[in-house]
Amino acid sequence: MKTTMIRNRIVNTIISAAAFGIGLAALTPHGNLVHAQEAANAAVEPKVIEISAKKFAFTPSTITLKKGEPVILRLTSADRVHGFMSRPLKIDTDIAAGKTTDVAVTPATDGNFTVICDHYCGTGHGNMKMKVAVVE
Repeated sequence: MKTTMIRNRIVNTIISAAAFGIGLAALTPHGNLVHAQEAANAAVEPKVIEISAKKFAFTPSTITLKKGEPVILRLTSADRVHGFMSRPLKIDTDIAAGKTTDVAVTPATDGNFTVICDHYCGTGHGNMKMKVAVVE
């Protein structure tokens, strides 16, 4: 008799838990959750800034970013391999000729920073720089 009472309690607990789970699922329709997640993802899609490299310049030569705001730097090279490096911005990549290189950046501090080409590309290589302004 005692075993039957324990078994009944276990069965009742399982049935109650299942009913609670079904009721909870009915309160939060899956379609609304998916829509809310898609809207949240769209809100944080990073801005894309296109930058091209060619002996001996980056175009544009200056960009402005917002502190804490993620961006994608879409890098291309028209003529050869160039470097794209800035230690304060934690960027160090190569830009292969004829290919696109995407670099995700979220600046942590405001200020003015310099990006340099760190692959020797000819006599004007030392002047191949770009300014990045990070604002609040």
